[in-house]
Amino acid sequence: QVQLVESGGGLVQAGDSLRLSCTASGSTLSSYGMAWFRQVPGRERMFVATIRRSTGSTYYADSVKGRFTISRDNAKMTVYLQMNSLKPEDTAVYYCAARYGRDLSSAPLADYWGQGIQVTVSS
Repeated sequence: QVQLVESGGGLVQAGDSLRLSCTASGSTLSSYGMAWFRQVPGRERMFVATIRRSTGSTYYADSVKGRFTISRDNAKMTVYLQMNSLKPEDTAVYYCAARYGRDLSSAPLADYWGQGIQVTVSS
């Protein structure tokens, strides 16, 4: 079992950058496929980015491709989401998620979730 805690969110202006961190505890991070999702009120939780467990390959939603970068540091038990050129439409609660032993790119496949962190981008 793994516990996930997000940090680094906040209120920024359009065009600014933020880096979210997801720190894991309770298990070895390298055993998990990791991903970021986001959700706005009244809508389903949407895929943002994922990083493969074995190869470190990354994949992104079209809406963030070229602006966001996901990375992981297994030794620090942390996954990051670097968000550049933020837009008001990036405003959401961002969630870190983990899937044991497999890669993760869809919310229903996640085994564990963080509590979520608010990112607000003003125009």
